[in-house]
Amino acid sequence: MPTKTRPVEKFAKATAQCSAQAAAYGKCVVADYNSVHKDMCAKEFMKLKDCVMAASKKG
Repeated sequence: MPTKTRPVEKFAKATAQCSAQAAAYGKCVVADYNSVHKDMCAKEFMKLKDCVMAASKKG
């Protein structure tokens, strides 16, 4: 009987496929980390989110 993949494992695998988007989001946040506020990097976050969602559907 195959083992069931835990949700956190699926998330980790999907996130690993989005390193470029994660790096862009991280750079955006760090660029002005003293005044981080909501939606500061919304565009970069949405690209990362879309990538993770697409990768999680694939595998």
